[in-house]
Amino acid sequence: MSIKQNPRRAGHGCYEGTLPDFRNLGVVLRILLLVNGLALVGGLIRNREWVLLGDELLEMAVCVEFPLILSVAALFLLRTPLQRLPYPLGLAGTGAVVLGVVVVVQSLLAPLGYGGVLRPLFWSLVTAACVLTYFHLRGAAQAPVLAEARLLALTARIRPHFLFNSLNGVLGVLRSNPRRAEEGLEELADLFRALMQDNRELVPLADEIVLCERYLNLERLRLGDRLEVVWQRDAAADESLVPPLFLQPLVENAVYHGIEPGAGPGRVSILIARRGPEVIIEIANPVLDAERHHAGNRMAVDNIRERLMLFYDLEAALDTEQTGDAYRVRIRLPFRSER
Repeated sequence: MSIKQNPRRAGHGCYEGTLPDFRNLGVVLRILLLVNGLALVGGLIRNREWVLLGDELLEMAVCVEFPLILSVAALFLLRTPLQRLPYPLGLAGTGAVVLGVVVVVQSLLAPLGYGGVLRPLFWSLVTAACVLTYFHLRGAAQAPVLAEARLLALTARIRPHFLFNSLNGVLGVLRSNPRRAEEGLEELADLFRALMQDNRELVPLADEIVLCERYLNLERLRLGDRLEVVWQRDAAADESLVPPLFLQPLVENAVYHGIEPGAGPGRVSILIARRGPEVIIEIANPVLDAERHHAGNRMAVDNIRERLMLFYDLEAALDTEQTGDAYRVRIRLPFRSER
């Protein structure tokens, strides 16, 4: 599944554009606000007497709100087939859906005295063009931001010290346990293979979990029994499509700040659960140095939060909480799957 909210194409360094995700809460809210804003401006321009403004706006609301809500509902239902079309055909298909809804609504309103179809069709087409232009310009403006977020995911998530420590861990068991050393090198190769993949595609959460397990196996080579990991995993969430390389950096942060600086054992808890249309992820680790931990976590958490906003808009959230000697990161994602 491709990034639907703000997709960017790499070809020739330009933004080719795709349709907005008509099932995204942020997209729906923006459509409602844009159309109503345009209608309000149009009503103010047409008004010649302030005394009549209230009645004129009420009449306009009757003509606008009904087709607007039906158009949003129709685009919600037709989102998948529309987004499978090439961008120009998708634009044409979106316009056709809006015009079809307007024709149906006008036929229903005709007995109430709201006759005429050509004028509503014209203004509906103009409004749809304005809304689609807004989303195209918004996507083009955010393309560099997403490119930077992908670059950070590729270059900054596995720290140089981790590579150095992982190789030392492999060397430490090379003579005593050659088979484990070989597995460690394979796990390290899998991690870097994931880093080098194109991160414009959403991936199953199960793949991210496997990547985290490989990372944790590498950390156990040097931390041994000091690293305890407790998984609470809901298999119903495995199929959920998530941004690539968003879970492993948070787990790495938990190990880096919560386990590595200490002399004794520590526990990292990872909760993954599906609750209706949402997936909840919570990562908790001990706090050994509160001031250093807070400063060190801010950059990683801000980066993941930015990536979630780019992928899901208002449908995802990331919150952090420090209570006593525990630090928690909570993530809420919409459940999406390839089915």
